[in-house]
Parts: sequence; structure tokens; C-alpha cells
Amino acid sequence: MTLPIFLVGARGCGKTTVGQALALAQGCQFIDTDFWLQETAQQTIADIVARDGWETFRARETDALKAVTAPARVIATGGGIILSEYNRHFMREKGIVVYLCAPVAVLADRLEAFPEEGQRPTLTGKPISEEVSEVLALRDALYREAAHHVVNAAQLPGQVVSDIEAALQLARAS
Repeated sequence: MTLPIFLVGARGCGKTTVGQALALAQGCQFIDTDFWLQETAQQTIADIVARDGWETFRARETDALKAVTAPARVIATGGGIILSEYNRHFMREKGIVVYLCAPVAVLADRLEAFPEEGQRPTLTGKPISEEVSEVLALRDALYREAAHHVVNAAQLPGQVVSDIEAALQLARAS
């Protein structure tokens, strides 16, 4: 694998978990844009948003995306990275974009089980299932626009990795 693989999808779809397993299976490096950004800023996303606002966070997110993009990397992106048209085009042009798609109920269950509140500030202030439903309704088309491949992320991580690898093989064969 030479092109980077960008994993996109809603919070809770498994971008980090699947990304780590996919990188291991592909023998390449894994990077999470949210973790990279927090490490570089020495602040949590929630702190950045509280102090500087969403617009500043989104600009830093784009900078993080550009900074970590390199060959032979699996890159897990923040759930809102696709809100920027620039980011959607950048990922499509620089690599292979995989949308980890999962139903609202699965996403809400995962977020309730592992809230990571400091890392995942609320986007609407509503209960998790309502928030996930509203946010996914707004973003699903953008994830699909950015994606070269859409994979069912409601499965176990190993199966999601297998499905991504099968999609990559089919793409290489055609």
C-alpha cells in the first residue's frame, strides 16, 4: 500500500479501533488526526472548542490532516472533518477514503459505552441518540461524497478490516 487510507465516519463508528487493526494488517503506520491535534496543541478537543470555538478547531483540524498525510499510513479522521469541502477533496485526491458507516443505534450504543467526554464535546447538547441521529442526517451525504468505498462498520472490527481489504483488492484489480 502506498497511498494513505483515510477513515471517515461519525463518532463511534470505530475509526480508531479499525484504523489500528488495518494499519497492523497492512504493515503501515496508524495516525489519528484528533489525537495528533490534541498532542500538538497540548489540549483536549473540548478545551480547544471551549477556548477558541468550533471554527478555530476546524481550521486546526485541516492543518492536522495536511500534516499527517503521507504514503503508507492509515489515518483516522475526526467525525466532522468532512464538513470542509477542502478536506473532502484533499482526502480523495491524496489517498483512498473509506466511510465506516453504521446505524444510529449502533453509534449511540458505542458512545454511551465509551463516552470519552473530554475528547468528544457535545455537538448539539442533546441526548446521545438524538445528537447522533441529527448529526448523521446532516453528514451522511458528505461522508459518501468523500468516500471511494463505504463499509459496514456495525460489524466486529476484524470483519470491518477484512471488508476494507477486500474493497482495496477489488479496486486494484479493476
